[in-house]
Amino acid sequence: MTRNAEKVSIMIERQNFAELLRKCSKNVQFCQGMQVHASVVRRGYGLDMMINNDLIDMYGKCGRMDKACAVFDRMLERNVVSWTALMCGYLQEGNAKGPLLLLRRMGSSGVKPNEFTFSTNFKACGFLGVAENGMQIHSLCSKSGFGWYPVVVNSIIDMYSRCGSINEAGRMFDKMPIRSLISWNAMIAGFALAGMGDKSLFLFKEMRLHGETPDEYTFTSTLKACGGLGAIRGGTQIHAFLVTTGFPISVKTIIVGALVDLYVKCGYLFEAKKVFNQVEQRSVISWTALIIGFAQEENLAEAMDLFRQLRNSSIRVDGFVLSSMMGVFADFALVEQGKQLHSYATKIPYGLDISVTNSTVDLYLKCGLTEEAERLFGEMPRRNVVSWTVMITGYGKHGLGKEAIHLFNKMRLDDIEPDGVTYLAVLSACSHSGLIEESQEYFARLCMDHQIKPRVEHYACMVDILGRAGRLREAKNLIENMRLKPNIGIWQTLLSACRVHRDVETGRAVGEILLTLDGNNPVNYVMLSNIYADACYWKECERLRLLVKAKGLKKVAGRSWVEIDKKVHFFYNADDTHPLTESIHEILKEMERRIKEEVGYAYEVRFALHDVEDESKEESLRVHSEKLAIGLALLCGGLEKEGMPIRIFKNLRVCGDCHEFIKGLSKVLKVVFLVRDANRRVGFTAQRTDEIAVKRAASVEGLKLERGTKRTERHVEQRDQAEANAELSA
Repeated sequence: MTRNAEKVSIMIERQNFAELLRKCSKNVQFCQGMQVHASVVRRGYGLDMMINNDLIDMYGKCGRMDKACAVFDRMLERNVVSWTALMCGYLQEGNAKGPLLLLRRMGSSGVKPNEFTFSTNFKACGFLGVAENGMQIHSLCSKSGFGWYPVVVNSIIDMYSRCGSINEAGRMFDKMPIRSLISWNAMIAGFALAGMGDKSLFLFKEMRLHGETPDEYTFTSTLKACGGLGAIRGGTQIHAFLVTTGFPISVKTIIVGALVDLYVKCGYLFEAKKVFNQVEQRSVISWTALIIGFAQEENLAEAMDLFRQLRNSSIRVDGFVLSSMMGVFADFALVEQGKQLHSYATKIPYGLDISVTNSTVDLYLKCGLTEEAERLFGEMPRRNVVSWTVMITGYGKHGLGKEAIHLFNKMRLDDIEPDGVTYLAVLSACSHSGLIEESQEYFARLCMDHQIKPRVEHYACMVDILGRAGRLREAKNLIENMRLKPNIGIWQTLLSACRVHRDVETGRAVGEILLTLDGNNPVNYVMLSNIYADACYWKECERLRLLVKAKGLKKVAGRSWVEIDKKVHFFYNADDTHPLTESIHEILKEMERRIKEEVGYAYEVRFALHDVEDESKEESLRVHSEKLAIGLALLCGGLEKEGMPIRIFKNLRVCGDCHEFIKGLSKVLKVVFLVRDANRRVGFTAQRTDEIAVKRAASVEGLKLERGTKRTERHVEQRDQAEANAELSA
């Protein structure tokens, strides 16, 4: 073979290796990529810059940043592609600070960034939500001459939008000498992303007046804007326009996903599924949107059936689908299905995604399986800020405040910086455990952190902490003097504390504020009415009931559910539709008799309707949905499964009587109960869940509510009172 022929042969072989690695990268084929890597080393291309760059990209796309970094560190020479590929890998795994740190290192290496380097770092700033970092890079980018490259401009607009600096994004857009379709799309998407759907739609009309022809990305953003606004009419008009103009929807999977998402968000699941069924090319996004839509409407059977269809289709189940489905199982605490999905996830490439592991840890925590969550968390090869935040949140919901604080401090030692959600998690953990001084310390840290700005949700946590401790005046002063505008949730948090501590006057003042701000929400009337009822202020109660009736307001119906043999059974209050209703009532009466005799349980009739006879009150308490679910669990062999807890879930708050009933039942039966309800103490999320772990009766009290921590009787009493803040009928 001549020398030239040998060079050609080497060039062809080298190019083949590069193409194989790019194929593995595109299809996320980690094992195949490892095999190609081994062949590369054997053939003597281990130091080839182009192949090493492809290796970094492949490992990054497969979620193996440890190996990507190892390749990068062994390189004798690096170019801008090497640095940018590693930055992209960090960004894909959710480590948005990684690219920024690399950009700093790259600056001292002598290698100059290009437009893709800048674009990647603008995306990282957008994910972090820190506009200051983005502005610094924007300045560097302008000096480097890349400021008006389309890919850079779009990333800058997107970055400012994600950071909440939509005015900066608009100024950037207005300065552009020539507005291309990509730039219009970036700005329209920016408004939609910032929750300013009306401006997004206005800009869409302006774009049309300028003679620009929209593409699938334009329509995707406008449909997203309509979905965010709940503007079903505008969304259907866009859909009709797409159909009448012959736009190839069936081959534009991104639009199918946007249409499905629009109808799902607007509550039109029939139309969503109709669109979904009419096209052959379905993206994983449209599958996921439809599955989550049915799950949110509590149609689990349909959601599960769709997921089975997705698994049997030719579409690859990716990390987003897996983490989303795990989130569904976590929300409904379907532990068996979650375990099966976890087992399935470990057998496919995307199952290694850090987002999937984070969702699995969250599932185990929400199902009360703290040891499984700890084991999985400990086995994670890498953790991001979400991983730590999930564990801190889980510890907090289980009343393990000290453990949550320890984990927060350990995260800092591991060089993972907390974000706003992490601070929210540790403050919430302090709240659930009565750790007032610790909460004040971390709140002060947050206020001094220049990278994170305290939000209303953080203040709401502090109000919750002070409210639980009975420091209502201090909590009210905090709300009135905070720099941010108080929202409805923070006032509801304070009103809830007023009821716990029976402070009628403060409750009256806070209640009137709530009725002024949110007069069409029945929850506010219920909470204030309960405060008046506890104080026997019947005239005020009647006034509120008449207001509710006049406005035609209706509160969400209380509903509980229990999983038995992988089937979920739902109950409403006084529900008599279950075929075993009569037997359920019989076993509940027997349990009531036993706990009355053995632990002195008596009905907490103050948690029943106030205008009925005592006998009727007791009867109404017996048919609370959570008790019916417990009755079915006991009837179906809940006592026969040694060491297995009985899990009950409710969409609203568990009332104080049911709380006491479950405590007594735990002691009498020597059974673990895990009861999860929706926490009305809103402010950080609309439907946050609490874990009330009613543990095996191993002590004189017959109830152990925390593991590894001790609290004074005063803290336990305060917590029990707060958990007993029931939702009553208005």
